[in-house]
Amino acid sequence: MRQPPKNTIAADAIKAWRITALIYELIFWIAIIVFAIVTYYFELPYWYVLIAAIIGIITTYLSVFVLPKVRFKRWRYEIFEQEIYIQHGILIMSRTLVPMIRVQHVDTKQGPILKKYQLASVTISTAATTHEIPALLEEDASELRDRISALARVDEDDV
Repeated sequence: MRQPPKNTIAADAIKAWRITALIYELIFWIAIIVFAIVTYYFELPYWYVLIAAIIGIITTYLSVFVLPKVRFKRWRYEIFEQEIYIQHGILIMSRTLVPMIRVQHVDTKQGPILKKYQLASVTISTAATTHEIPALLEEDASELRDRISALARVDEDDV
C-alpha cells in the first residue's frame, strides 16, 4: 500500500474553518430562536424547541470545536512529477491520484475568511471534476499552482 502524502495544509486552517462553522451555526441558532418565538406565539409544546436547542448545542460543539481539528489532521497532499496525491476525509478517508496529463487548469481562490489568515486554496481542474487543496499559505498556494501548471504542460512532441 502506498504511504500517505507528506505535505500538510496551514495550521491556520483550523481557525478559518471554525469561523466558517460559527457563521453557519449562527444561522442555525437564528432559526431555532425564530422557532421558539413561533412556538410561544402559537402555544405549541416547548419540547420541540428543547430538542432543537439540544441538537443545536451538539452540532455547534462538533462543527466548531471537534471537526476542524480532525479535518486538519486528515488533510494531506503531495505533488509528484506524474501525479497529484490528495488525502482527506473524516469518517471515510479518500485518497485521490490526479494524473498530471489530465490537469486542464489550476487556480487559487481566497475568500474573506481565508484572506484574514493569509491563506488560499488551490483548485485543480480535470475534464471530469475539480479537486481542491484548501487553506495553504498564500505564497505556498501560488508556488504550488505554478509548479502543477509547469508539470501539467505537455509538449505536442511528447504525446
